[in-house]
Amino acid sequence: MTTSIDFLSHLNPSQRQAVEHYCGPLLVVAGAGSGKTRALTYRIANLILKHRVAPDNILAVTFTNKAAREMKERVQKLFAEQLAMSEYGQRFDLLPEYEQVKLRSQVYRTTIKDLWCGTFHSLFSRILRFDIEKYQDEKGRRWNRNFSIFDESDVQSLIKEIVNKQLNLDDKKFDHRSVRYAISNAKNQGFSPQEFEREQPNYRGRVIAQVYSCYQDKLAENNALDFDDLILIPTRLFQQNEQVLGYWHRKFCHILVDEYQDTNRTQYDLIRLLVTNGEENKSEWEWRNRSVFVVGDADQSIYSFRMADFTILLEFQEDFGDGLPDDDTRTMVKLEENYRSCENILQAANELIENNTQRIDKILKPTRGAGEDIYCYKADDELAEADFVINQIRTLEHQNPELNWGSFAILYRTNAQSRPFEELLVRNQIPYTVVGGMRFYDRKEIKDVIAYLRAIANPADTVSLLRVINTPRRGIGKTTIDGLVNASQQLGTTLWEILSDETSVNTLAGRATKAVNSFAKMIGTWQTKMATMPVTEVLQGVLEDSGYIQDLQSQGTDESEDRIQNVQELYNAVLQFQEENEDVTLQAFLQSTALSSDLDNLKEGKTAVSLMTLHASKGLEFPVVYLVGLEQGLFPNYRSLSDPAALEEERRLCYVGITRAQERLYLSHARERRLYGSREPAVRSQFLDELPEELLATQHRSRQTYTKSSAVRGVKPSNPENWQVGDRVLHKTFGLGEITHVFGAGNKISVAIKFANLGQKIIDPRVAQLQRVE
Repeated sequence: MTTSIDFLSHLNPSQRQAVEHYCGPLLVVAGAGSGKTRALTYRIANLILKHRVAPDNILAVTFTNKAAREMKERVQKLFAEQLAMSEYGQRFDLLPEYEQVKLRSQVYRTTIKDLWCGTFHSLFSRILRFDIEKYQDEKGRRWNRNFSIFDESDVQSLIKEIVNKQLNLDDKKFDHRSVRYAISNAKNQGFSPQEFEREQPNYRGRVIAQVYSCYQDKLAENNALDFDDLILIPTRLFQQNEQVLGYWHRKFCHILVDEYQDTNRTQYDLIRLLVTNGEENKSEWEWRNRSVFVVGDADQSIYSFRMADFTILLEFQEDFGDGLPDDDTRTMVKLEENYRSCENILQAANELIENNTQRIDKILKPTRGAGEDIYCYKADDELAEADFVINQIRTLEHQNPELNWGSFAILYRTNAQSRPFEELLVRNQIPYTVVGGMRFYDRKEIKDVIAYLRAIANPADTVSLLRVINTPRRGIGKTTIDGLVNASQQLGTTLWEILSDETSVNTLAGRATKAVNSFAKMIGTWQTKMATMPVTEVLQGVLEDSGYIQDLQSQGTDESEDRIQNVQELYNAVLQFQEENEDVTLQAFLQSTALSSDLDNLKEGKTAVSLMTLHASKGLEFPVVYLVGLEQGLFPNYRSLSDPAALEEERRLCYVGITRAQERLYLSHARERRLYGSREPAVRSQFLDELPEELLATQHRSRQTYTKSSAVRGVKPSNPENWQVGDRVLHKTFGLGEITHVFGAGNKISVAIKFANLGQKIIDPRVAQLQRVE
């Protein structure tokens, strides 16, 4: 393909410098919203168009399949646009549709099909399909090229079988999920079973190493790999076989890695081996017609719990580059121009992240106007916080024609925080979706605990009984359960009638008799207590007697900790229900939860408010963002308060949240928050104190800029001396309201305003900058 036009002309100077780099190492420090995907896409195009690099000599590594698809689509579109100009002398989008299809098809055949672009796991599993038969591990285990890839449920079942049956371990001490977590971490650090065992100072670690070894035996027997093996095994293969490494080193002349700050040590080893052909001496590396081009931002590294190590990015200059200071280096480019957010948002993000020490210095530079001040709201509690956010969303959506429900995002530190927002959104009939997670009442642990309560409230609920009879595991197996269910069906009675009859259980349950009787006794006990006890006490008692919380605590993983927080939030939901309702029976509460999970189903294609954790928000952007729960111990979380490195990661997480906002950013915290039933005073997050005060507006200090919504739909600046009862007004925090009383006169005037869902508030109209709505 030839082209006479400069297709790089609309890149900014830094982007162009990165794209036009040809040979050798280059680190592209790409700030949020700075066009890193564009830089990667245009670099691939430039290598092929200008330097005549064959597409199959390029390896482009992304961190999600979605990012890989987007990159391929952008490259395809870019090449189609070049073809349109060179062959037709016309813009691609002006060509007839059949010609567009023809050009795209041609680009796919000549370029996209041969380009190696995908995630670490997809690309290196493809390499293993060629060469895994040349590999054997330290115990001589081997695989062939038609290997299976076990999913997480396959893996959990295999480890459970090894723990319970093969090694006959105490599954309370060696819960299969926590063992699986430890093995996965070992693989991500590049440890074989033997190497992992040598690292273990205690008995538990050595036993897990034994499980790990048995697990690898089982995988080899099944000719199967797990997800982590797709990185570890090619690394080991390259290390032990020079011919295999040499082939792939020669093939991939130009290697690009996106989100480099999120690589782990094994992934780094893979890239280094491919780039250097295993040569340790840096002076011997051959860079002619060869490059390694990595893009990332240490300030957005938030996945250490997945073993990501952002110091790999910080060490790039020493590992591959020239190691010179930022102003002198030729192996680093900074993309600092931000095309996403308004200036005030960027200034806040810059000042926050400067408090971190482990980073490469950069400043996000605005390409847009100042925008609104950032609004910081101090709520009385988590319910008032949710009320403020949802009312703000309703007001902004109503007042701004360019906004719809999909323009709004609510970001929080932990999944458990979503509940009060979800319940208010349901009540206000506002569509919403939980991104990267499940709705509160759809989460496994919540459904488990609700099933206990349903079984207590309704003994005929066999579905709920079957869900919890062996949750957590009590040694009641499938055969026993099937026997009990069959007996109930043949007798035409409920499962509970069988379970509650000790004689029947003794006859049918075999070795599980004691466990079944114990379970039935527990359910029966709470059935008798539920009529006289508050639901909170029933819930607390069931959680203790069932061993559910204890089981989660024993797992000791980040996932189990999240599940515990969600169960604690369910307790808070029960307390709130008791405070707000006259009928506080268990049946009434269960009915309310059923409605909460049924009313919020989102119709396909319908725009919806997005709720998500900050971790799930990475890579996304929204016109309006609400960053909630900014309190010490919540965000930053408790574990980070005494760990400087962990605190820096929490600050990076806050930075990621702030830089998701395009137009408006709202921050909120509460004076107190309910934690597992009791109200605890909350201290505002230190991150709020690290933001520039002059950019923050609060309830007590009005915004310094004129809001966009003030200029639409008949809103006019007010005459401060001419307020009248009946005037409809717009308040920047509370939304639309109507004046019911006017107090005082002149400079001492104040007005009482009735707001929908908020009641009456007395306000100084000059401080609040009220706007009259005609």
